[in-house]
Amino acid sequence: MMTADEIRARILDVVLKNGGHLASSLGAVELSMALAEVFDPETDRVIWDVGHQAYAWKLLTGRDAAFDTLRQLDGISPFTSPLESKADAAIAGHAGSALSVALGQAAARDLKGTHEHVIAVIGDASIVNGHSFEALNNCAAATEKVIVILNDNGMAISKPTGSFSRFLGRLITGVRYNRVKAAAEAAGHKLHLTFLRDAYHAVESRIKGLFLGNRFFEAFGLRYIGPVDGHDLKALTAALTVAKEDKRSVIVHVVTKKGKGYAPAEKDPTAFHGVGPGTVPRCVSPAAGNSDAVSVGLETPRAGTHRGTEKISWSAAFGQSLAALARQDARIVALTAAMPSGTGLEDFAKEFPKRFYDVGITEGHMVSFAAGLAAQGMRPVVAVYSTFLQRAIDQVIHDVAIAKLPVIFCVDRAGVVGADGKTHQGLYDIALLRTIPNFTIAQPKDAADLKALLEEALVREGPTAIRYPRGKTVPRSVPARGVVTAGLETGGLETPRAGTHRGTELRCGTSFAVWATGDWLAKAEAVAKRVGGVAVQARYLKPFDAKLLAEQRAAGMTIVSLENGAVAGGFGEAIGADVKFGWPDEFIPHGTPAELEKRYGLDVDAIVAKLTSPS
Repeated sequence: MMTADEIRARILDVVLKNGGHLASSLGAVELSMALAEVFDPETDRVIWDVGHQAYAWKLLTGRDAAFDTLRQLDGISPFTSPLESKADAAIAGHAGSALSVALGQAAARDLKGTHEHVIAVIGDASIVNGHSFEALNNCAAATEKVIVILNDNGMAISKPTGSFSRFLGRLITGVRYNRVKAAAEAAGHKLHLTFLRDAYHAVESRIKGLFLGNRFFEAFGLRYIGPVDGHDLKALTAALTVAKEDKRSVIVHVVTKKGKGYAPAEKDPTAFHGVGPGTVPRCVSPAAGNSDAVSVGLETPRAGTHRGTEKISWSAAFGQSLAALARQDARIVALTAAMPSGTGLEDFAKEFPKRFYDVGITEGHMVSFAAGLAAQGMRPVVAVYSTFLQRAIDQVIHDVAIAKLPVIFCVDRAGVVGADGKTHQGLYDIALLRTIPNFTIAQPKDAADLKALLEEALVREGPTAIRYPRGKTVPRSVPARGVVTAGLETGGLETPRAGTHRGTELRCGTSFAVWATGDWLAKAEAVAKRVGGVAVQARYLKPFDAKLLAEQRAAGMTIVSLENGAVAGGFGEAIGADVKFGWPDEFIPHGTPAELEKRYGLDVDAIVAKLTSPS
């Protein structure tokens, strides 16, 4: 078996070359080693929550040779995947689902009469997700034996919030309890007397109640073991062995340090949660980690870091625009689900601490909370990744849309995100939201357009979704030649804003009208130029500019749609496009956006070829 230092060096070498989730996996190295030693990776069922902490697990379960292909097209998956290895018991891209999946697998084992162990490894504060609590509540009823490992690194992607994180902190700092518990466990294991073990466990439970004043996990039918030093391999192995041998369900509370072994990641685990290629010099070793390392490849550039007119991330553009509007409108409040840095809200939180809410990894609660704020006259802005908004569609419909409440959903990472793969491609928000009554959906072409759409949403009496992609944009609007802007005249507003307009240019001989979402507008311009058409910025996807569409149809133009989303149920279907370009009805794997667009025929050359083909 590889040593912990060797595993960390391997992870660093590959992640700093390919990009990936660094800090979480560095913190779970010894835990992965203990799991691989105590359990059989291909027989026992180890379910990670979430899978970005499982890089060491991949290395220890037969994927070292292929690890250099991590996150590359056709290479190792960025998260756990049963299609990749028998050691991966379930897909794990989103937080909160592991314990429910583990209970299902344990219940199936019980019904079949087999004897494999089922282990849920819950990390990065995903224990606070409502899904996890629902599973805890069902634990005793579902099975007599499941093992839960709570990998407590004191972090989600950013610092955790809420009462439960404070409760775990009290467990970790219960020094008196740990001293007594250590002595009791040492004495109990020396006895080796079966008839005394029940008495020992009863004493252990009473010690916990005496010194901690809380038996939270026992109330759900799980024996609590811990806290255990998550970087002490011997202690971890011993604790997991006890959990394995116990006939009851057990939760093992493991305390780890996110970014362990690499100084920059230990110092700033939020920044090194997810990194892009070239984040730091690859020659830097774990032991000699330099806290002054350059961080040029961070996946989530922090708001306010751009200079002059350089491109900035869409997340940063959103955060800056919202803060500027909030200075003028006291009704504006911002909400995020454990993603203040990822969604560009860090500076907003510092400037408006009383108007900022980080609810933890609880997207459903966040949307209902926003509904309550809107019902009382506030203007809540929910910043959420497209792939995470999927988790709260019921609340979007039931608590926001039916009541026509003015909640603004700023949907980040909309479209293909690249190397994070199937679980994180933001392809379904248009199809999910387009069918909901009372909803307005928009997409900007640049940062200035994003701010304008926020201003328009703030005066709209109803919910609005503003979607934008991962990556960078220009701060100021850049006029484009030969582009018609659709939807500006009404934009979903009951009363058109003064000074707005709608382009109606119809050039003689133009045969194609290429309607595109803002992030693919440049692609639409290139296509239109080559096929003798006109590019149309579909600024509003719902309601779309039906008047302009009718004019173009009347002129005999072929309507083409270009959208960075799923074709099934997407914008192209909404406008009845003659030719629709978007992502097909399958889950899109990991790879760079350019690689994926070429593979699926969504690059400019492939689109032009299809439009000009005689067939």
